[in-house]
Amino acid sequence: MMDRPSLRARVATRMVRVVVKHWARGSPEAVVRRARWVFGYPGFLTFVHSHGVRIKRVETPEVRGEWVCPASCSLPDRVLLYLHGGGYVSCSSRTHRPVTTSLARMAQCRVFSLDYRWAPEYPFPAAVDDAAAAFSWLVKSGVAPGNIALAGDSAGAGLVIATMLRLRAQGRALPGCAVCLSPWVDLTGAAKYQNAGSCSMFQPVDIAIFGGLYLQGASPESPEASPLFADLSGLPPLLIQVSSKELLLDDAVRLHQKAVRSGVKSTLSVFPELPHVWQILFGLIPEASTALHQIANFIRASFGIGELPAAYPVMSEGKTPVSAVEKIPK
Repeated sequence: MMDRPSLRARVATRMVRVVVKHWARGSPEAVVRRARWVFGYPGFLTFVHSHGVRIKRVETPEVRGEWVCPASCSLPDRVLLYLHGGGYVSCSSRTHRPVTTSLARMAQCRVFSLDYRWAPEYPFPAAVDDAAAAFSWLVKSGVAPGNIALAGDSAGAGLVIATMLRLRAQGRALPGCAVCLSPWVDLTGAAKYQNAGSCSMFQPVDIAIFGGLYLQGASPESPEASPLFADLSGLPPLLIQVSSKELLLDDAVRLHQKAVRSGVKSTLSVFPELPHVWQILFGLIPEASTALHQIANFIRASFGIGELPAAYPVMSEGKTPVSAVEKIPK
């Protein structure tokens, strides 16, 4: 196992640091505008990630988002429900197509990528309401709850856990598994972030800024806002991926540890020195392919399907992740 990122990943990390970490924060309104601009999706890149998949827009009274279906779908009765990140104030199903289209092709199942309502226009718990409604919509359409995998990144990963807490509280069936990419599960901003100086994207002050925009006065210790404060017992198997040098490493480790203490089967994979949610850089850095390949195999295992063939074209520079808490840098 190599303990250093690839050359392409190191270049990408430097670019992220220049574009994001040192931007001027300004007023909350300015932060929202800047986040929606920086994390927007250039229209001319649409064709790059739509190869080999069909994308269909959905606009109903219950849900908004898009279906991503691989041209060759061997698991039509299985669905991945994807919840994008973006600090609860930005991003969309469109911005996260590098992840959703790749997983649709790799896992060979349909993906529904949800467009939940943004804060601050629609504050907490609007995003949880929308995600739980999307899960119910899938079940009503005929998809068995156990045949649904739930995945998300950053704020979307926190929303993954919050959605399952909502479903459990309502006595409803849970998904077969859940995947959290660089999860943001503690909105209090009270943690001592070991990577406060080394994260290429965020600073601790960002937790308070984005958390405040989403919560609008609600308690950050509410379990549906900060799932780290919830009882996690009874949740399905988790796969958690995080970078060793990002701000949310602490959130990921604490989530994993609490899940294990609660009797939940949890796998924590720590990749070396990558930017926050590096999986979205699929096609640009080899570690994104490696991470998505691991996610696809985890989802396929939940669906009772074998792993991808060994010949699957994971880039040769891809790094094997660290999968033990003991290996996490202190």
